[in-house]
Amino acid sequence: MRIAAAVLLGLFIAMPARAEEADLRDLRVGMSASELPAEGYTDFACVSAPVGVQSWQDYGQCPADAAGLHALRFSYQEGSNELAFLNDTFEGTKVGGHPVLLTLLISDAGVVEGLRIETDPAARLNRRKKAYLLGELAKARYGEADWTCSEARPGTGEEPVGGIFVREHCEKATPTRRYVLDRQMFHRVGKDQRGFVNATQLEIRRPS
Repeated sequence: MRIAAAVLLGLFIAMPARAEEADLRDLRVGMSASELPAEGYTDFACVSAPVGVQSWQDYGQCPADAAGLHALRFSYQEGSNELAFLNDTFEGTKVGGHPVLLTLLISDAGVVEGLRIETDPAARLNRRKKAYLLGELAKARYGEADWTCSEARPGTGEEPVGGIFVREHCEKATPTRRYVLDRQMFHRVGKDQRGFVNATQLEIRRPS
């Protein structure tokens, strides 16, 4: 079990030479859009509007949010993960073995201000049944210490799944990063599998 966890953590990100040099693979919050790698990524799309984009450099075509950031979604390019040829667990766009949606938040000035990693709610049930555990891998990857977390109890119409209920919000700040982590695991009373909520969202930002 420990060996498997270590493998998944290693797949979360190729460990950089120095802490916080990279946030995911070769992507780093604070880098310029012009520095973003030309290979290894595909399926570029604006999060907030059906606007056609072809590359990182089209980020300006995505509508800016209230903070002036352009949200550009992307996927791993097929063939960019050698382990996918050995085991279908690692096929597609996954972090720590979990299917995910990935988004860069880019400013008008062309600076990557944030990276959002969220488990894919459209993934097959057997692929997302432990999506809340991605939050634990994130804490391990970015340092177990100094997280400030709050937990909520089940609300009206919510119940544990197999005795487990998770609704957790955590934040952590370092001199160069601000991390916001949310994870959930519960079932909506009276619903079938469609009422099953199991998710993790991690957002990495430059400090305000």
